[in-house]
Amino acid sequence: MDINVRVKPNLKINTYYLFFIITFIQIGVGLLGLPQILYEHARQDAWISLLIGLVYLFIIMYVMVIILRQYSNADILGIQVDIFGKWIGKFLGTIFIIHFAIALFTIVITYAQIIRVFMFPTLHPFVTGLLLAVLMITGVLGGLKVIVGVTFVFFFSSIWLLLLLIPATVHLDYTHYLPLFQASLPELLEGARATTYSYIGFEILLLIFPFLENKKTVLKTSLISAVWTTMVLLITTMIAIGFFSAEQLLRRDWSLLALFKIANITFIERFDFILVAEWIMVLVPNMMLLMWAITFGLKRLYRIPQKATLYISSILILIGSIMVTDHYSIQRVINFSSQLGFWLIFVYPLVLLPIVLIKSHLRKKNRRIKA
Repeated sequence: MDINVRVKPNLKINTYYLFFIITFIQIGVGLLGLPQILYEHARQDAWISLLIGLVYLFIIMYVMVIILRQYSNADILGIQVDIFGKWIGKFLGTIFIIHFAIALFTIVITYAQIIRVFMFPTLHPFVTGLLLAVLMITGVLGGLKVIVGVTFVFFFSSIWLLLLLIPATVHLDYTHYLPLFQASLPELLEGARATTYSYIGFEILLLIFPFLENKKTVLKTSLISAVWTTMVLLITTMIAIGFFSAEQLLRRDWSLLALFKIANITFIERFDFILVAEWIMVLVPNMMLLMWAITFGLKRLYRIPQKATLYISSILILIGSIMVTDHYSIQRVINFSSQLGFWLIFVYPLVLLPIVLIKSHLRKKNRRIKA
């Protein structure tokens, strides 16, 4: 297995698009239930937990870019094989692929549940899963550049959804934000940790890095995308806290969808139908990116053609979406994804960084001796 990834010039992506990749892969189904989860831990001080999460996100992005810059054009899969050897490196790479697969699976089963709750209670999850699988396969077959193009277009096609929150701001009760600074430090940190599921996805940078053209601006673009994501999370969370009472907010799993329903258009009776259907434009690029990461990773580690893993993975996820349908089971999968993502994305890079730096130092020292 080559440590560095050889990328043809025509497959390179302008680093400018990294902003859309990271923001879209972070803003998925996790955004819909985040206000309730944050409120459980930090109550009206949820905004502080989000800001703590942003600072930690900055640190992890910085660490990831430092690790990647120690190699000429490598991804995390090649770096792990170089550091830990073939077998352990491939094992760790497989854990990354499993992480991406579980994250993708949570999107499919959560959206299928939303469809049943808000639109068609009797619709079989197979139908929703099949529709999502077809869209996902079509995009991934086009390659990474097509997926990035879809992400770019869908970003501007779905950003108007934020305007639907304006009617809810008229009914905010500002006493819900008071008194300030009531949550203890452990509660704030627990709230910051609860944002893990909403923030995961940006680690795709560890795989896309070799495909980016101007690597000097990668860190800057990543940080800007983190700020944008946090701004969206912060706005939606603060509106939800101001609009709902504490009891109402804690009872709602998808408080954001309830806020969107406040928007009233006189000539459309069930606007929530359009809203839930439109949300698919947020999720499809997300799923395409995760599926590309799975197939590309399996190709790098085990030389399995991407087409084969694309179809097999899609079938497995489709079968899983039929089996995991009740709310309790879905929540358990999401919690597992969040736990795995926390240790793999927010802890592991801090362990990997000193090892990579030591190896890089020894490699340079050996070169100087040989010269």
